[in-house]
Amino acid sequence: MLKELLLGKKSHTYTSEIIDILRLIRSENVGPRTFLALLNLFGNATSALENIAEFSVRGGRFKPIKVYSYDDAIKELELLDKFGAKIISYKCAQYSRFLREIPDLPPILCYKGNVELLAAPLTIAIVGARNASANGQFFASKLAKELIQQGYVIVSGFARGIDTAAHKASSTKTIAVMAGGIDYVYPPENQKLYDTIADGGLIIAELPIGVKPLSQHFPQRNRLISGLSLGTVVVEATIKSGSLITARFALEQNREVFAVPGFPLDPRSSGTNKLIKDGAHLTESAQDIIANINIPDYEKSMTPLEDLQRYNNNYRPVDHKYLNQIDDAMRKTIMNLLSSTPIEFETIVEAAKMPLPVIYTIILELELAGSIVRSPGNKFCLAYK
Repeated sequence: MLKELLLGKKSHTYTSEIIDILRLIRSENVGPRTFLALLNLFGNATSALENIAEFSVRGGRFKPIKVYSYDDAIKELELLDKFGAKIISYKCAQYSRFLREIPDLPPILCYKGNVELLAAPLTIAIVGARNASANGQFFASKLAKELIQQGYVIVSGFARGIDTAAHKASSTKTIAVMAGGIDYVYPPENQKLYDTIADGGLIIAELPIGVKPLSQHFPQRNRLISGLSLGTVVVEATIKSGSLITARFALEQNREVFAVPGFPLDPRSSGTNKLIKDGAHLTESAQDIIANINIPDYEKSMTPLEDLQRYNNNYRPVDHKYLNQIDDAMRKTIMNLLSSTPIEFETIVEAAKMPLPVIYTIILELELAGSIVRSPGNKFCLAYK
């Protein structure tokens, strides 16, 4: 059935470029940052797919990495189609222009619902404790309703407590970011809410359909919640709450952070009160958010298509003229510079004394081989197995 979709015999079609983007990001040892590095080196997903297996061997892997096949991609798209979901790539005009700005953007998103919300010009994330108080849930709901009246779309993580309250108050103007596959409703008691959002709002997932959310998936999801949003509001959170991870991502992504103050003896306020001490905007009403939000100049004037063109115009591929000079001695030099402690790419460049494109390529080879690990902040360390 989906092959007919690809041939354009039905209303929704996927180009060969989108399928190759899907195949590349689903290939072994390819994450969002590695994906973008590969695009920067090879220019497009098609060319990268032709080279990544060989690159992984050059990086020291005994057997080439598993490349996600065309048939695998078709099967995934067929499963999504049966579920009533689709995919969108970062090369589409409807893709979030805010998400496109983060250094580890998801090249592919699965979605169900109104995809137009993804490119909404005004978005705010509301997150907080799963075991939220009644007052906290009421306030999150109140904030969401007031922000919607001012033209904002609400983003949250579909968790119990604050997330659920924010989504319920904004069901047709909300984006729910799932930690697992698009079809995995968690928590299960939110099935009715899931269906309501799918009918009028938007549900998105970075991971393939059918994937159960695991603990490591939640920080991965949290970066999308903050990345989609001009600002993140934390209503209730303990010091160790995942909501503070979302707030940290927001700061790293140069977005605003807002926190609702709480009673000092309530542990659910310890995280929000600390955020305020650290410089987050103290938030008592939607007006506190609206008055302090920073709307980029390009957002005020550009259509989604114009913003995509702006993004493409800023793309500069790596110069390939040095690549045939790479040998094992150079790879060993890079490996010897690394340890279990992540170091910045700029430090590697300074110490290696090699042309930048050479270092860039060797890093990709080692990464695809699984010999090194890329950490946030464009840092690298050895992978110990």
